[in-house]
Amino acid sequence: MSAELQMSAAADEADFPYRAISRAAIASVVFTVFALPGLVPTFEPMLFLAVIAIVAALVAMRAVKRYPDEYSGRAIALFSLIASLAILVGGVSMHTYIYLTEVPDGYERVPFFELQQPSDAKIDAPTELAYDIDGKPVFIKGYIHPSSGGGVLRQFILVPDLGTCCFGGQPKSTDMIEVTLLGGKTVKAGLTRRKLAGKFQLNSAPQVVTDFDNNVFYRLRVDQIK
Repeated sequence: MSAELQMSAAADEADFPYRAISRAAIASVVFTVFALPGLVPTFEPMLFLAVIAIVAALVAMRAVKRYPDEYSGRAIALFSLIASLAILVGGVSMHTYIYLTEVPDGYERVPFFELQQPSDAKIDAPTELAYDIDGKPVFIKGYIHPSSGGGVLRQFILVPDLGTCCFGGQPKSTDMIEVTLLGGKTVKAGLTRRKLAGKFQLNSAPQVVTDFDNNVFYRLRVDQIK
């Protein structure tokens, strides 16, 4: 009887051998999930995780094909491959469309970094571009600094990124733009990246703003905000 049970167990193992799920397949699913926030404009850099998910899925499918008796997870990897490709292609297409259509007519796109001095600069002074666009209508993106206050705002300090906004201590002078919303417009404070269109101005003399240690060089009188 015992011999029959052992033979039956051996036969079951031969018919249904244990196969481990490919770690690459699991990793591909994880990276696919974490790539999803990349569809939101603020977090578009996370779309790069979809590329990692695609590579992991291909590695998993290759491993299952080469070692079918040792690994499983081909279906998982295939699902992850399709999903991550959809996220990557859809996300890139969407963000490209937004980039090409987001600037209102009559405004010039100005990347915030072109208004900033390098981190190793000896002096913090307005950049050459800042002088060039003084008095011109511009389109710029940034974040509301928490020290500007909470709730609904008509005036606030705009900074270039979340690092400067929340984790960088006191921003430098060229990391700040003093924003005034025109026409009774308001905006709710928060960590959402804002898109602003308005008239850029250089202060004739550096201005001091409450709760900020450094002077402010730049101002923006905003007609449109999203």
